[in-house]
Amino acid sequence: MSKTDELRAMREAKYARSAAARAGQPQARPKTEPQAATKPAPVAPAETGAEPETDGLCGHRSMNGRTCTREAGHAAKSHRYS
Repeated sequence: MSKTDELRAMREAKYARSAAARAGQPQARPKTEPQAATKPAPVAPAETGAEPETDGLCGHRSMNGRTCTREAGHAAKSHRYS
């Protein structure tokens, strides 16, 4: 038996063991909870310690720390960073 044949046999045996173990256990069902209970409550800017935006800009931050220069509440899907 070649090395690849041995590896294939070991892999198939592992899958057979895991399939047999899953067959003996009941299927796990996800819990269904209301969406409102899973969402965290919105945090007001005063609670976070951040000052509110006063310049009328979007203020979205990119991963590298740049800030969006579009107007607040813009309809465009992309941001313009500077």
